[in-house]
Amino acid sequence: MYKTQRPNTGHKKPFGGGSSFVRKPFNSRGGRPSFGGNRPRVSSVRRGGPRRDYINESLFINKATALKVEEYKPKHIFADFGLAEKLLANLAKKGFINPSPIQDQAIPIALEGKDVIGVANTGTGKTAAFLLPIINKLVANPNHKALILAPTRELAQQVEAEFRVFTQGMKLFSVSCVGGAPIGKQMRELELGVHIVIGTPGRVKDLIARGKIVTKLFGTIVLDEADRMLDMGFIDDIKLILSGLPTERQGFFYSATFPPAIKGLCTNFLKDPVSISVKTRDTASAVDQDIVRVKAPQKKIEVLHDILIDPECSKVLIFREMKRSVDELEKELKQRGFKALGLHGDMRNRERERAVQALSVGSVQIVIATDVAARGIDIPDITHVINYDMPSTYDTYVHRIGRTGRASAKGKALTFV
Repeated sequence: MYKTQRPNTGHKKPFGGGSSFVRKPFNSRGGRPSFGGNRPRVSSVRRGGPRRDYINESLFINKATALKVEEYKPKHIFADFGLAEKLLANLAKKGFINPSPIQDQAIPIALEGKDVIGVANTGTGKTAAFLLPIINKLVANPNHKALILAPTRELAQQVEAEFRVFTQGMKLFSVSCVGGAPIGKQMRELELGVHIVIGTPGRVKDLIARGKIVTKLFGTIVLDEADRMLDMGFIDDIKLILSGLPTERQGFFYSATFPPAIKGLCTNFLKDPVSISVKTRDTASAVDQDIVRVKAPQKKIEVLHDILIDPECSKVLIFREMKRSVDELEKELKQRGFKALGLHGDMRNRERERAVQALSVGSVQIVIATDVAARGIDIPDITHVINYDMPSTYDTYVHRIGRTGRASAKGKALTFV
């Protein structure tokens, strides 16, 4: 069996065009977390490969702390918000009665037409917090258009899926404009006419340059997972997109943290925003973090095998640095009888979606992913994150372990050293 380092209990955790809308006939279609304490000191080293930071191994060791969650008593039910009748019916059909804290506090403010800054953990219902006011506005004014920016195509597609659920039978149309999917199809749908565009900054900027997205026509803008988009280097793309919006607009900026760059965007593009924070804890406090020492490199796969046969490892996300390394480990684990799939940028969009869905529903036990491919993944109940390859930076480590220990659940993170 593998040996993990004994936790240091004395270590403090550092851790589309035209103003009038006419839908032409077509096939209908329905971060960095803040971990308290001082930021750990790391030094950059370069050894003939990509830039890496030296990270003290002790930062990979931390015992999860117990969380006492006080039951939130909402001030409203969804029926109190004055939402459109069909929208309320769709919510009731899906069992939406009592709003989550972020929904309870943000929706009334958004319905008043005010700008909103929402700071909330992933999995707290923030997508509905901005989608429901937008949908209600679209019902009242079908010529209105909204633009939602998300850091990854997976998250953008998740937002669009929720939009379809909420707008079933309402003749409201959307398009997901993300990289890795055919841009020609996205341009055709924009030309047909949509009410809402949900996309990644790079693809949206490309479509703006091609004249397929006219930003001055969008009266509502949403930045979803704003801190993560900044971490991924989208700040210039976001500023360019925001600069083309009309003066009269409504903005919703949602983020897990509120770093200075986000504050700058809010100052420049939001008007007297109302700030709402419902963060309950930092991800690291809910994750048991430990290291796995392997002296002989050839024994590494055997140690991983012993970890994965533990019944508690029911939903596992393994990180590797290189795309070819993902493919190699997927092949090796399948040969050993494990149900595993890879996830990286060279895969087709449908293959990536299949991997995420398979882990979500439990039809596979393991997904092996690169850092870029895993950003924005929202899979419930991931039991383990395993850093089979050391993260290149401490920020990368933080993003990796943030895939587990969500909402009220605990998780476990293991890092091979």
